[in-house]
Amino acid sequence: MTQGGAARRTVLGAAVVAAGAGITGLAAGPAAASGEGGGRGGDGGFRDLPYPTVIGHRGASGYRPEHTLGSYQLALDLGADVVEQDLVPTRDGHLVCRHENEIGGTTDVADHPEFASRRTTKSVDGVSVTGWFTEDFTLAELKTLRAKERIPAVRQRNTLYDGQWAVPTFEEVLRWADREGRRRGERVWLHVETKHPSYFRGLGLGLEEPLARLLRRYRRDGRDAAVFLQSFEPSSIQRLSRLVSAPRVVLLSAANTRPWDFEQAGDPRRVADLVKPEGLKWIAGFAQGIGPTMDLILPRDAAGRLGAPTTLVKDAHARGLLLHPYTARNENTFLPVEYRRGTDPAAYGDALGAFRTYFEQGIDGIFTDNPDTGLLAAEAFRPGRRPVNG
Repeated sequence: MTQGGAARRTVLGAAVVAAGAGITGLAAGPAAASGEGGGRGGDGGFRDLPYPTVIGHRGASGYRPEHTLGSYQLALDLGADVVEQDLVPTRDGHLVCRHENEIGGTTDVADHPEFASRRTTKSVDGVSVTGWFTEDFTLAELKTLRAKERIPAVRQRNTLYDGQWAVPTFEEVLRWADREGRRRGERVWLHVETKHPSYFRGLGLGLEEPLARLLRRYRRDGRDAAVFLQSFEPSSIQRLSRLVSAPRVVLLSAANTRPWDFEQAGDPRRVADLVKPEGLKWIAGFAQGIGPTMDLILPRDAAGRLGAPTTLVKDAHARGLLLHPYTARNENTFLPVEYRRGTDPAAYGDALGAFRTYFEQGIDGIFTDNPDTGLLAAEAFRPGRRPVNG
């Protein structure tokens, strides 16, 4: 481990406080004004989460079909500190949990003849996609579908659970999180992403305003709320910063890519520019963290082996930003070459070894499809571990 947990958190916390004075929206949200804002009984904010934090990526999607209540529940039962949701809208404006608005690969919609005519081709963020799209369905219609495993060739065992769960609305997830929080006696943390926000705003289905309304309704809008808000489009996070005070994270894809809102606005910056000190300073003006692809921290060479670490962890921490990189998984096909075992791409490799290498970089948390693996590896980096907000 390159940086001690308690000492690192003290330094980062001080940096965040110092930076926070100029962050748009930190004190402007409705909950902050009313004195509510997600905290219960004096609970602290995200700096009280265990370090490193283990985030259930789309739930426990290594074991259950992603973005289902079954996947979220299992992630929590396995010990995940935070559970992730991705949000897309229905035609009638409800926010539902899907990784993409195209649902042919994650539901049984293709088996419904009544929806055969809805199959179409669209351009989503400049990419041509063919299938069925949530924005073409009412919530009532979407609720007639059942979720299924997205990558059955890799996770054949997960297909056992195909058809067990419907597509959840985000409001259903908020109610579930509140019930679980009461049952467990501690807050259930969520990590919520706005998917393709510029695309949906262009359709008259903006995500940020209905999301903010739900967060206010369920008291998760304050600076100490048990929720992170995330997006690959910085403008979505900026918009959310003006609506609520909950902590915010800018997601960062490959270095040579541009966020889609930058493409639309003619902003020439790429992710490679945003991970430089000046770009990180800009992000710290409206967000509390970044969610980089792990390759921005530990690049892989052409053969798929890990190279020398970049300075991103140090540079982000210097700006008071936490880092929640993505995504750690158990299967060989997703692991760096040196951690693969055998030739079966669906078999488990040395995932624990990979996790430990990631944690050694000093990251604050990690998205993983396998929360139990992540937690086991994290224990060595958690001296004097406390429960969430314990």
